[in-house]
Amino acid sequence: MRLLPPVIALLLILPVLAACSSITVQDYAANQPTLVPETFFQGKLTAHGVVKDRGGKVIRYFNADIKAYWKDGVGTLEEDFMFDDGEPDRRVWTLTPQGDGRYIGTAGDVVGDGQVTVAGNSMFLDYVLQIPWNEGTLDLRIDDRMYLVNETTLINESVMSKFGVRVGEILLVISKHGD
Repeated sequence: MRLLPPVIALLLILPVLAACSSITVQDYAANQPTLVPETFFQGKLTAHGVVKDRGGKVIRYFNADIKAYWKDGVGTLEEDFMFDDGEPDRRVWTLTPQGDGRYIGTAGDVVGDGQVTVAGNSMFLDYVLQIPWNEGTLDLRIDDRMYLVNETTLINESVMSKFGVRVGEILLVISKHGD
């Protein structure tokens, strides 16, 4: 009987192990408090966070003011960022309900449609973000995971990747200040 070389055996097993450990938003379906995007993302919010490089070192800080509202069932989040180096940024998200806890998320610097899924106290958003890079742009896949910890506080962690390789992460807290 001939055995596979260890490297080949490992490559064959890794996809199986990754599939077994994959966490989905449905894993949080029973968690409370329940995150209802139409309720939480309404009115004035603020965000405070850090951007980390692939080694985990914090490379930027930011604060953001968010104006969130819903009209005809479609949500809009106007996000105005200020980074620690003085650079401002703005992103305007549109959230369109699709039923069954799913939404389509779009923004000017998002390539195509972002896929949003909500269950329990959690909201996962998967999208491709186009960022300035050298003389052009770079497309990064963002795996965005949000967790409502109380009625006014949401914790957000995002993993940024390129070609399936983790290149950084974003950690932030979003606070709701009223309607």
